[in-house]
Amino acid sequence: MLDRKYIVENAAAVRQNCTRRGVDCDIDQLVAWEAERLVKLQEAQELNRQANEVSKQISKAKDNDERQACIAKGRELREAKDAAQKAHDLLEQQIGEIQVTIPNLTHPAAPTGGEEDANELGFGTTAVPSFDFTARDHLELGELHDLFDFEAGARVAGAGFYFLKNDAVRLDLALQQFAVVFLSERGFTPVSTPDLALTEILHGTGFNPRGPETQIYTIEHTELNLVATAEITLGGMMAGQIVEATELPIKLCGLSHCFRTEAGAAGRASKGLYRVHQFSKVEMFAFTAPDASDAIHEEMRQIECELFDALEVPYRVIDTASGDLGGPAYRKYDLEAWMPGRGEAGEWGEVTSTSNCTDYQARRLDVRFKTPGQKGTQFVHTLNGTAIATGRAMIAILENHQNADGSIRVPKTLQPWMGKTQIG
Repeated sequence: MLDRKYIVENAAAVRQNCTRRGVDCDIDQLVAWEAERLVKLQEAQELNRQANEVSKQISKAKDNDERQACIAKGRELREAKDAAQKAHDLLEQQIGEIQVTIPNLTHPAAPTGGEEDANELGFGTTAVPSFDFTARDHLELGELHDLFDFEAGARVAGAGFYFLKNDAVRLDLALQQFAVVFLSERGFTPVSTPDLALTEILHGTGFNPRGPETQIYTIEHTELNLVATAEITLGGMMAGQIVEATELPIKLCGLSHCFRTEAGAAGRASKGLYRVHQFSKVEMFAFTAPDASDAIHEEMRQIECELFDALEVPYRVIDTASGDLGGPAYRKYDLEAWMPGRGEAGEWGEVTSTSNCTDYQARRLDVRFKTPGQKGTQFVHTLNGTAIATGRAMIAILENHQNADGSIRVPKTLQPWMGKTQIG
């Protein structure tokens, strides 16, 4: 979340940013309540001081009448202090409820608007394929080679779940191994994360597990939730910690399952593996010094490009517009892969995203760093980025690498893990 002092001192800029992001936040009310809170805080402190002074006079009283008068005065002051403190605490709660809804600031270069206003920054090294045959979508290819079983998945866990079978299992694991090795060679520490996280950790990373529009599965009668991404668990690893500046950046490569309700996400474009309730993902995450986060963000974007260039998948890079940013993101890039079976004649579909969240998550999670020779601590910056979400990566590989006879060429970089050059 944004620093409260910053919000009060820069109310106009914060209000303008909320408008740019399409988020309705009552900044004026927060500023007014914060002024009231400070008055109540000072009032409670002054009443407490007076009560302490009166308390000291009790033992010095000349007689019982004076002693009883001091006791009564002290009681009166304590009751007034408690009332002021209660009013302060209510204001603190109300301010906090507004504060957590205020989105992060927005990078000046990010385009303004909604999804349709995103900037197209460039394309990958692999060209969009031009087939001389009617391309199959990944569901048709899956049926041809017995790769998926959505009907069995629905019987076991409900619609939106599935079984991977045969070469789809090998492809899923190959993608994970490829991404973990690729990132390890670039300084990311591999981490296999829990599939569950406490509600406070989700709140810290900007996810709302209990709201009416949540995409999170919660565990009834507990404070545990199934994670939607390893961003949650990787960010939570350092909650409440203080690190040395010399330890930064801390770059992690998280392997996890991801669980999402995907409420309301129906339609032709969401069919098959594109929008499901569970999938595996390799996630990048970094804790950095504030002056390094922009550079790390560009590094993550470049890594995503290198991964999909190596997979020989055509893609475009998108600079996400302000109204399409999640609350914690200062700036976000997406990679959209060409998917020949999506839509009537092929469409772009998101396969990765990388966000610079500056100190927005770190302030909630209380992750700080200290610099030798300097007093106090500073909040770190946090960044996250998809390396490989296996379901959507499989769609892009299967559909772009298909042949006229329905066989599928395995990208050269995955062949050592697949143990074959072709599916079918």
